[in-house]
Amino acid sequence: MSPRRAGARPTLALVAEAAGTSIPTVSKVLRGGTDVSAETRARVMDAVREVGYSRAGARSDAPAEDAALSNVVDLVVLDVQGSWANLVLTGVGREAAANGLDVVLTLAEPGTDWVSRVLRRRTVGTVVALVDPTSRQFTTLAAAGVPVVLIESMSTPPTDVLRVGVANWDGGRSAAEHFLSLGHRRLGVIAGHPRHMYSRARVDGFRAAVDTSATRDATTTVAYGQWSPEKAAAATHAMLDKNPGITGIFTCSDPMALGVYDALAERGLSIPADVSVIGFDDLPEAHWISPTLTTVRQPTIALGAAAVKALLELSRNGESGSRPPTRMELTTELVVRASTGPAPRAR
Repeated sequence: MSPRRAGARPTLALVAEAAGTSIPTVSKVLRGGTDVSAETRARVMDAVREVGYSRAGARSDAPAEDAALSNVVDLVVLDVQGSWANLVLTGVGREAAANGLDVVLTLAEPGTDWVSRVLRRRTVGTVVALVDPTSRQFTTLAAAGVPVVLIESMSTPPTDVLRVGVANWDGGRSAAEHFLSLGHRRLGVIAGHPRHMYSRARVDGFRAAVDTSATRDATTTVAYGQWSPEKAAAATHAMLDKNPGITGIFTCSDPMALGVYDALAERGLSIPADVSVIGFDDLPEAHWISPTLTTVRQPTIALGAAAVKALLELSRNGESGSRPPTRMELTTELVVRASTGPAPRAR
């Protein structure tokens, strides 16, 4: 590849020269065209990174049709199963409609090229929820001039990518403090995934509250349920086999709490007489199960709405204008219901 010439503005022509291809081919790649070989697509994206091209910063050489106004916001999710995704979709849809926009739902199933599907349509921008884009995918979207806002990023994104999330650390802390106030000293945590940032933040907040409390004899055991009720149930069994004295379990999502309930029932343990349980989300399921679930409430609908607001601000201002902060954090709160009570010894 040819190095970028000093002082040269990053243009499609410069990308084409670096990639050893034509300007129409580069434009086709940045619009998600399917009639381009994987080898050529990779070569073009390597050239995009090399010369630092971004359509947002090079509007003059973008195809004329790309300048047309769009009335579409993309929402990229792994799937729409479960209450959480539907609540996010509600928030995204309401805020989009309030601004005269429609929402296109894009499923980022493993092994699929969801970025190319986004690029094939003109879009105001993309809200990505609980999907972990690769560095190449971020680069592709930026080069095509598509603004991106993440909801609860799974791993550390590029520094200029906007993220909207909740106070996960504070949520974990409030769960631990509630257990400690009830006299629980042997505590367990069913976390989601060890690499996911929001799961780690919830666990870290929980541990921090235990470690810094006036109570010196409290302990925390962590297991991983991979965000699955079934795997959470298996993790609960394994945890209690090793630590049968645990009397309080914090689960990093409400769906995993359902698995904890199942595991405790299979062991003949009563909630909260034998073991108290706290979830995280405050999904509708928290009201349906018995006993009703004490949980850390996150404003899921507001998350979707806030992501669209940030996306619209980013889209309107562009790279040369003012930008929203790169991290927006909504508050969480503990909602106490019937699944928590005094530790058995305190009774």
